[in-house]
Amino acid sequence: MKTYSQKNTEVSRRWILIDASEATLGRVATAVAKYLIGKYKPTYTPHVDGGDYVVVINADKIKVTGDKETDKMYYKYSGFPGGLTELSLAEMRAKDSTKIIELAVKGMVPVNKLTRERMGRLRIFKGAEHAHVAQSPEKVEVK
Repeated sequence: MKTYSQKNTEVSRRWILIDASEATLGRVATAVAKYLIGKYKPTYTPHVDGGDYVVVINADKIKVTGDKETDKMYYKYSGFPGGLTELSLAEMRAKDSTKIIELAVKGMVPVNKLTRERMGRLRIFKGAEHAHVAQSPEKVEVK
């Protein structure tokens, strides 16, 4: 029996809906990364982008455990002396709550030529309403 290798023309994509208010940040991020990469599919091939579109709703209501709300920091460096900016999770949530999930998922997706295309299929919305009702995404439970 020969090893199956998926081709770009054989890729079929689904739309997945994940509610971020049901689980913690890490659980949601791993579930989103799994669907973006397509690793759950039996046709998974590492060099072919066979992942799905993922819609995440309720990004404002994402949960974290412990003291991460105040202790978890996000760093940004401008490249100039004294140009280090740091934001706590609470400050990031107030500024842009969708960025929290985006950065968590980006850290879980492998860094290669397919990363940008995979992250482009991720749609994050602050509330329960989303703009992809016409695609009829399948709701997936995150445990």
